[in-house]
Amino acid sequence: MFTSVIDSTASLLARGYAWLPGLQERAGEGPVVTRLMGRRTVVLDGPGSVEFFYDEQHVRREGALPGPVLDTLIGRGAVHTLDGGGHRVRKDMFVSLLMAEGGIAALTERFVARWPRAVAGWQGREVVLFDEVAAVLAGAVCDWVGLPLSEGAARSVGEDCVAMVDGFATPGPRHWKARRARARQERALRRVVTELRTAAPAPSGGRPRSVLTAVAWHRDADGRLLDPRTAAVELLNIIRPTVALSWFAVFAAHALHSAPVHRDRLRGDDGTYARAFAHEVRRFYPFAPFIGGLAARDLRWRDVPVPEGSLVLLDLYGRNHDPEVWPKPCDFDPCRFMGREPPSNDLVPQGGGDVRTGHRCPGEDIAVGLLTAIVGALADLDCDVPEQDLTIPLHRMPTRPRSGFVLAHARTAVRADGVPSRALRPHG
Repeated sequence: MFTSVIDSTASLLARGYAWLPGLQERAGEGPVVTRLMGRRTVVLDGPGSVEFFYDEQHVRREGALPGPVLDTLIGRGAVHTLDGGGHRVRKDMFVSLLMAEGGIAALTERFVARWPRAVAGWQGREVVLFDEVAAVLAGAVCDWVGLPLSEGAARSVGEDCVAMVDGFATPGPRHWKARRARARQERALRRVVTELRTAAPAPSGGRPRSVLTAVAWHRDADGRLLDPRTAAVELLNIIRPTVALSWFAVFAAHALHSAPVHRDRLRGDDGTYARAFAHEVRRFYPFAPFIGGLAARDLRWRDVPVPEGSLVLLDLYGRNHDPEVWPKPCDFDPCRFMGREPPSNDLVPQGGGDVRTGHRCPGEDIAVGLLTAIVGALADLDCDVPEQDLTIPLHRMPTRPRSGFVLAHARTAVRADGVPSRALRPHG
């Protein structure tokens, strides 16, 4: 066991994804016990950690997220901050909207329809893939929600959603940019919800006409409508995570560029390998380093006392690279997912536990579906990859290739025989 009486907050902000592995190396076989933001903190990893963390008798979410995270990434009053019956009722709304097969297909189809138009607009210039994917995803998800946008407005929403994610885990300019972006989008969506409620009666019976309608007229566990600000927060908690798939998109491009052999498997693929590839991108690349909650009562974890109110962290990145779970975890190998879906408590880039009754992200199926489509779209690109800095700095959270992945001369290429060329060519 490693125990530190020194607060580790500054070290976390400075070291990023390397912070926790460093503490774990010093701990050896035992748990890490440290302090974050002045609070005793116990890190869960290894066998049983996911099940322990997602047991509501062990860990609660209410009061766990610090204000800076709420005011940038999640939003005040969001479903992530609730427990018990209040959480279940609010979560049911998200499950019904985000896990319906027709809904997943409809959102993916909107992305697929917008992608060729976006690529056509890149011809004759260099583009940053990260920025362009964010704009396409923003347009697709807003249209799906019931908020169709012009291309310019979609790009603005995408930029704000990226800012919210990019600035939640850092002090300084990125953080204040994230706060301004959230405030701007919450104001806009609050007006939309208020106008909708004023202009039309509540839907009676049947499935709501849109995601926007469902959220605007949702009644919480107390039977009351969400106030317009909270409704705006929850709409953003559908839009923002969808745009955040831009991170996985550039990681997928990085993987294709690093190992072109995968393009051969993707050529003519029926979607099976693309889905396996999407899962491996989510496992292999760094996204969320950990997730946190508060001890609901006095507990013990591997013989370490966890007093009520202690901060409890689940090591997501470590779980996704645990050699006891993933053979050769430092190898990028989509074949580990061929012919099987990963067990829910093994692959945890978006949390673990049960989606319907716990705190696992209900948008995970959408994320996998969209990322599968993105992988196919990237494999279809014929373009140059100019010389650039594609390193992925682990001190930065959330991280991505430094350059954002610059492309030149991009087009969706088809060979004479009608087969997509699926090539990302290195410059020269």
